[in-house]
Amino acid sequence: MAIVPKSNDVMTETQPLNIAAIAKDVLFTAILAFLILGPILGLKTFAITGSLALEQRWGMVSVFVAIVAGGRLAYHLLVWNKPQAKPARAISMPTLPVMSFGKYIIPVVLLVAIFLPFLPGVDRRIVDLAILILTYIMLGWGLNIVVGLAGLLDLGYVAFYAVGAYAYALLATIYLPAWFGDGIVPWAFFITLPIAGILAALWGVILGFPVLRLRGDYLAIVTLAFGEIVRVVLINWSDFTGGPAGIGGIPRPSFFGLPFTDGEGGFAAFFGLDFKPIHRIIFLYYVILVLALFTNFVTMRLRRLPVGRAWEALREDEIACRSLGINTTSTKLTAFAIGAMFAGFAGSFFATRQGFVSPESFVFLESFIILAIVVLGGLGSQIGVVIAAIVIIGSFEVFRELNFLKAVMPAGFDPVQYRMLAVGAALVLIMRWKPRGFVTRREPSVILKEKKAIPTDLVAEGHG
Repeated sequence: MAIVPKSNDVMTETQPLNIAAIAKDVLFTAILAFLILGPILGLKTFAITGSLALEQRWGMVSVFVAIVAGGRLAYHLLVWNKPQAKPARAISMPTLPVMSFGKYIIPVVLLVAIFLPFLPGVDRRIVDLAILILTYIMLGWGLNIVVGLAGLLDLGYVAFYAVGAYAYALLATIYLPAWFGDGIVPWAFFITLPIAGILAALWGVILGFPVLRLRGDYLAIVTLAFGEIVRVVLINWSDFTGGPAGIGGIPRPSFFGLPFTDGEGGFAAFFGLDFKPIHRIIFLYYVILVLALFTNFVTMRLRRLPVGRAWEALREDEIACRSLGINTTSTKLTAFAIGAMFAGFAGSFFATRQGFVSPESFVFLESFIILAIVVLGGLGSQIGVVIAAIVIIGSFEVFRELNFLKAVMPAGFDPVQYRMLAVGAALVLIMRWKPRGFVTRREPSVILKEKKAIPTDLVAEGHG
């Protein structure tokens, strides 16, 4: 019997470049980019004396079209028509050495996080950015339970974030003062924090029941609809939520009853310090740091418990999970509830940090960013979520420092307006070469004889 060689063992010969076909494809790409980007970037309206004026920015459109065409040409020359002298075998991308050096990296990162506000050169702007990154790390770890461990694609995670924020806002501004008097206000955050988490977990269970039989795209559509329903309710239920105007005057957190104010009875006066507004910012930093570490601790403990192993079994094969006698209903509901609870905690912190909440803070874009952090970091990877959150949220802020581009680019160019475009393109490129995320290996929850890292290309395929 003749043996047919496999495609992986066939030597690929160098093919001559088809210049005409490449030029035709690049030209078509440039025309398509012009048709898409022309109306978006080339035309801008602005108000003048009660009317609208139209500004044309075709120079900027030409720059972006040239970038797109150049990228397409580079793909032709460097990727699709690259000569190959070796056998065309599947090449595994190198992985980040996080698993090998994790026992050294994690303690160092934790020490830096603990002492960050007191490091030389760290000002309020950096602490504020660290608070924002830690908030998204906490949200990413919460969603990682649903998506990374249980394998349930949730596009409406921001709804639980909103439930926690509005729960704290309403309780702290209306109900707690009405029930217990104004003396309870300095303690409002610590009292309502667990209540916000419980309410968010309850809504997670409410979402979980209708989607028990849904998987994949259908589950994603239903969760997306749930997130939009919550946002629309917040906008239209004006008597309860304040409507589009939101809720303001939300009490700031206190240091266990000591407000961060100047004068007698304040934090600075009690400890004999000079009053500085940054004291409150540092306290908020440590609050979100403790909440994030608590989220990570609970998640890692749950992974080693039967419920955590049931989540992973559900992710890999729901039919096999049922055949082993695992109750998939309770498994899904616990994943939704616990993930939503951590989002409720983060939402409560968001409300007390901002002092104001509105439906505009809980749009679908927030769910997308949180999901992108989980996927980019590597499904089921805790340290991967940290890396992805720093990369994505940090890159958003980098664009605020690119004002020097205004002198190079055409008039009217603002780099901040293009941060989502650039970050989205970077995500596409990263997922093209690292489809399993930054951290592509994880430690098993249970070991029999030998502890081995599991590649994520085996996860969700019945082997991980």
